[in-house]
Amino acid sequence: MSLPPSRILLVTAAALVDRDGRVLVQQRPPGTAMAGLWGFPGGKVEPGETPEAALIRELDEELGIVVDHSCLAPAAFASEALGERHLLLLLYALRKWRGIPEARHATALQWLRPVQLHVLPMPPADRPLIGLLEALI
Repeated sequence: MSLPPSRILLVTAAALVDRDGRVLVQQRPPGTAMAGLWGFPGGKVEPGETPEAALIRELDEELGIVVDHSCLAPAAFASEALGERHLLLLLYALRKWRGIPEARHATALQWLRPVQLHVLPMPPADRPLIGLLEALI
C-alpha cells in the first residue's frame, strides 16, 4: 500500500535514560489524543525541521530541558496505522541533558526500568519499543 507524504505523520520521541538505567515516561493530559496513556516525550516534526531539531524543540517545550544534537542516539522506530494517516515514530536514546525534567504538558512523569513499562497503558506505537529498550539499556 502506498500513501502520499501528507498522510504520513513523522514523530520523534526520546528515551531519556538516567544513571540507574531508568527511562522517563509521561502521561498524556485530558483533552489530548490518547489521554491518560503513558509515552515517551517528543512530538511531531514540523515542515522544514529535521527529526533531531524537532525533538530538541519538543523536549524544551515539554520538559524544560536543553539537549545538544550530539547527545541524541538513534535507537529504534515504530510504524503504526493511525486512522486515515500512518505514524512513523523515531525513537532516540538520550543519556545527557541540562536541567531537571518537569511535566509542562503532561499530567505526570515517571522514571521506570524498561521492564516496568510493560504494565503501563501506552500507545500502540510505543509498545514494540519497550523490548528494544530492554536490550539497549
